[in-house]
Amino acid sequence: MSFAVRYFTQTGNTKKLAQAIAEELGVEALPISKPIDEKADVLLLGNSYYAFSIAPEVRDFVASLNKDKVGKIVNFGTAAMMKSTFKKVRAVANTVGIPVLDKEFHCKGEFKGMNKGRPNADDIMAAREFARNIKKEMA
Repeated sequence: MSFAVRYFTQTGNTKKLAQAIAEELGVEALPISKPIDEKADVLLLGNSYYAFSIAPEVRDFVASLNKDKVGKIVNFGTAAMMKSTFKKVRAVANTVGIPVLDKEFHCKGEFKGMNKGRPNADDIMAAREFARNIKKEMA
């Protein structure tokens, strides 16, 4: 089973999760500006809400994915107020024929004084556990 981790962040919060998840999977966390050149059975995609939607960069990245290189997407991320970006990511992924698994990881992220210190050590540990579970389930 091959994994890839890509993320988009404006504040650094999602990058923290991406690095923890990637470490558990034995891969490198890379920004979405780095294309997926090799086959990834599972892409773990980190993102957040920006102005009540996913960032245009995330939308464009997902829309550019090749289903011959990416088998499935697992969504993860942070947000100050909103919850999951799952539905937004899945809607774009559906246009290129890549399924988004129902399993996802989400935690609060610090933004302009809200959720101070998040993601925190507990959030990072939970992200690592999430990655371990994904790896086990996909084996």
